[in-house]
Amino acid sequence: MQVDFAPFVAFAPEESVVSGVALYTVSYYSDDLLVKALLAVPEHFLAEETRLPALLYCRGGIKGIGRVRPERISQMAAFGYVVLAPHYRGNEGCAGRDEFGGADRQDVFSAYELLRKLNIVDSRRISAYGFSRGGVMALFAAMECKGLLSAVVWSGVSDMFLTYEERVDMRRMLRRLIGHPAKQEAAYRDRTPLYRAGEIACPVLIIHGTEDENVSVEHAHRLAAELQKAGVWHEKWLAEGASHLFVGEEIEKYTRNMFAWLDERGQERIAPANA
Repeated sequence: MQVDFAPFVAFAPEESVVSGVALYTVSYYSDDLLVKALLAVPEHFLAEETRLPALLYCRGGIKGIGRVRPERISQMAAFGYVVLAPHYRGNEGCAGRDEFGGADRQDVFSAYELLRKLNIVDSRRISAYGFSRGGVMALFAAMECKGLLSAVVWSGVSDMFLTYEERVDMRRMLRRLIGHPAKQEAAYRDRTPLYRAGEIACPVLIIHGTEDENVSVEHAHRLAAELQKAGVWHEKWLAEGASHLFVGEEIEKYTRNMFAWLDERGQERIAPANA
């Protein structure tokens, strides 16, 4: 099966970094802005005429910090998933302004609709993955993107007020983009998924290191507590002693377990249709 790039405004091949996984930079409209994303396609899984599951990858950071890494999304695609990773508006030469979880959430929602239209993707098996700041983006996708299979929040932010409190080094940036939480409380609430946890319409997997120095494990605890209150099915996996960036055997172990978890959710979604 060949990839039909018709859903995108433009596409350009990139150098492959993992054998069997093709990379493309794709462009699409979000609101009225032309934005970009990196698309990873596991070509060796396309030999059969079978549509593949997909992962909507929500990057962390802002601008050059936390950029989409071709190696990481290619490694994920090697599990047999089509991976689409928006750069967000205002990044990688795109128009607009990265609002750190504000209007730029639409870039994720629009990317989800493109995945649903992509000819190689099984629209029943699209999940969102959010790392660090991307946790906010993935959780809002779990509220807004109808039909999303599941959401994974890895070392993810769930409370923007807590981020301001913990990350003294980020306060200047946060005040510039959002304001001060005491004065612009509504803007911080708008970017905090905890207040809308009851709107999440799919299972959530939380993965977090207990010694995360960038996004404390308290974000994971607060998210799990709110999901529990709202009756949202979820699991919380804590990696004892792990920091923000998992390394070595640790990242390999949790990545494999994550995809096994995603595969289970996919089988649950497909099973009733095949019964």
